[in-house]
Order: sequence, then structure tokens, then C-alpha cells
Amino acid sequence: MKIKTALILCAGYGKRLSPLTLEKPKPLIEVNKITLLENTINLIRKLNIQKIKINTFYLENQIENFISAKDFDLNIEVIHDGDQILGTGGGILNLIKNSNENDFIIFNPDTIWNSKYIKIIKEMENFYYNNKVQNVLMVVNKRISYDKYLKGDFSFNFNKLFNYEDKNYIFTGCQIINKNIFSNYKNTSFSISKIWNKLINGQKLYGFESLNEFIHITNLEIYNKLIKN
Repeated sequence: MKIKTALILCAGYGKRLSPLTLEKPKPLIEVNKITLLENTINLIRKLNIQKIKINTFYLENQIENFISAKDFDLNIEVIHDGDQILGTGGGILNLIKNSNENDFIIFNPDTIWNSKYIKIIKEMENFYYNNKVQNVLMVVNKRISYDKYLKGDFSFNFNKLFNYEDKNYIFTGCQIINKNIFSNYKNTSFSISKIWNKLINGQKLYGFESLNEFIHITNLEIYNKLIKN
């Protein structure tokens, strides 16, 4: 991978997994005897990325202690959102603002990542650099989503994402971004969708399709179904 730093978003409350998340942050919930966070870190390691930045807010000390206790053979930095949760956009900006690098790959840990994603991620990175774009989101057709109730986020056509009525594609929780897309934003609380919508208006939000079954821990019902199988 050309990209040297991965970001993992771990600040959320995970309310849809309550009561599991009342005393434990969502990234530390286990599926197949491994936490969602460690599962994500394992994929990043297989991509040969050595630097990871993790943002935290809710029950932040648990995530910090987990990283410390695991002693991963990687350069992992935990960065707190601060006095208020910053949302996906503000959280990413807070992670990258002090970095000298320009390009980052970002993961939401509530997707069940596995080795099948390595090939698609490398292809997505090639698309990003070869086409000299500043963003690309990994998307999947909702037909192959484990959670059949998940609605689509985007329309997808020739590697571009739109907000048309036929939103058949779901954002998987993996994206590559250039820090310049945050140049007009301040370090406050906002959703990454604010930037996505602006890019869509300029027909500059890019997508890359994954054909892997998409397993996302949406809520308690999906979690319970998954661990019973």
C-alpha cells in the first residue's frame, strides 16, 4: 500500500447495540471471540500499514487500555475527540490535522472485515492514485448485505456516487481520502456526509464496488443473529 496511515473511528455511543454498549464501547464487542477493533487492526496489518490513529470519546479509557494491554506490533495513536463528540467528519479532521501525510484510509470497525477485502482495497487504492481523485468510498450492492433491512446510501454509476432515488449501494465503512477535502472545515462536530453531499453536487464523490458479502453490526438483532450462526 502507498498509504501509510489508517484511521479507525471509535468515538460513537453504539446506542443501537444497547444494553451491550452501556458499559462497553461498541468497538470492544466481540464476534467470533475477537473484538471488532482488533479484527479491524488485523486487516490493516495485513495491508502492511504500520501507522494507525484511533479516535475515541465514549468510554474512551477502555479503548486506550485495550490498545495498551494488547501491545500490537504497530504504531497506534489514540486521539480523544475532546470535550464533545465530533461526529464522523470532525473526528476524522481531528485525527489528520497534525499529520504531515495527505492520504488516509479510514475504517469503521463495526463492519466484519476479513482477508477477502485485501484485494478490493488495493484495487481501490490504485483507482484513487491512478485517477488522481481526492476520495473514494467502498460500496456494496444491498443485495449482498447480511442485514437485509439496511437501506442503500447512494446510486452508483461508472465509479461515481449520486443521491438519485434508486439508492441500491451501501457504504461499507471503508474510504480513502485526501486531507485537502477538509480544508474549508473547522475542528467542530459535523458528519462526513456533509462533505460527501458537497462532493456529490460537484459530481466528485467516487465509489468502488466490493463483491464481498457485507456484514455490518447494525443493531442488537443483527449481532444476536450473527453470533448464533
